Amino acid sequence: PLRVVDGVKVGHLVVGPLEHEFAPGLKCEVWGYNGSTPGPTIEAVEGDRLRIYVTNRLPEPSTVHWHGIVLPNGMDGVAGLNQRPIPPGETYVYEFVVRHPGTYMYHSHFDEMTQIALGAVGMFVVHPRRPRGPRVDRDFVLMAHEWKINAGARRPDPNAMSDFNVLTFNGKAFPATAPLLVGRGERVRIRLGNLGPMDHHPIHIHGLWFHVTATDGGYVPESAQYPETTVLVPVGSTRVIEFVPEEPGDWAMHCHMTHHTMMQMGHGVPNMVGADTRALDRRMSRVMPGYMTMGTTGMGGMGEMHMPIPANSLPMRGGAGPFSYIDMGGMFTIVKVRDEPDKADPNGWYEHPAGTVAGPASAERMRADGISPASGGKTPDTGG
Repeated sequence: PLRVVDGVKVGHLVVGPLEHEFAPGLKCEVWGYNGSTPGPTIEAVEGDRLRIYVTNRLPEPSTVHWHGIVLPNGMDGVAGLNQRPIPPGETYVYEFVVRHPGTYMYHSHFDEMTQIALGAVGMFVVHPRRPRGPRVDRDFVLMAHEWKINAGARRPDPNAMSDFNVLTFNGKAFPATAPLLVGRGERVRIRLGNLGPMDHHPIHIHGLWFHVTATDGGYVPESAQYPETTVLVPVGSTRVIEFVPEEPGDWAMHCHMTHHTMMQMGHGVPNMVGADTRALDRRMSRVMPGYMTMGTTGMGGMGEMHMPIPANSLPMRGGAGPFSYIDMGGMFTIVKVRDEPDKADPNGWYEHPAGTVAGPASAERMRADGISPASGGKTPDTGG
């Protein structure tokens, strides 16, 4: 948190290596600020003068760029262009006035490929001096990031340009992501930021619609807002969404790039869907008892098979759900809408009213509705 010294809000960021747990069973050494990745969310108020000290405990120089904030050129943090880089072991100071409210980010601007890929990123919120728009009841900050972590590796691979295999919200992959507990009828704001190395993220929320009310370039006029259920958050951008949930329940929120909700999925294998491997399995079992070819009927359920896996890896893992295993991982969390959110257990599951959960269809009901599973979905000819 910032503290006030002679009318100036003063903070201190320390960039350095740290051990970070993405989810139970997967830890790596990453780089971050003040012992975490993303670093602490900096909050200020429009018109505040900030003085932020940055101490470098990395093995190479670094800087901090205040992404999206309008400030004096010499405070922008681009190494070589706006300042000398901060040598290891030294502390530099940045001082500027935050003139425009909004949702911004901060990150290293020296050896960006390595330092951003290893987690030297954070969010920066400037609140308006006078409230703008409808009052919100809940205000969340989520930063998206992507990592290439080979099975058993101690560190993410900062040289990766594609094939990222661990996708996170606020540095966590499901089931370690924190749920968003909100009240039915409350106005909710979610500030989304993306400083991953390469990929855009279409963030989708089930069970509701929202408006994009701001970007890192400022507020979106009400006349320009329109309803959405998915918002694309490009690399190097923020998007602010607001909504009022109508239906209680546990609603999925995730990146809609399907591989971004998978954990350490291997891609260097042939497509096995539909392959008849019975003869292969028999031959292989002679030298490897218990052998089974995977993926011939799809990839669902792999995460709960509890097969031996390499140390410090979570291939195809998801998490426990109220009805069965949730086979999504990575950039996935849950918006928990409750009638009394302040009394609700943020880790508890929604209790559905009787008769409101999909279940097996009875033969009698299907006959009454003219449904025949054997017809393959074709509408029977009723004449006419």
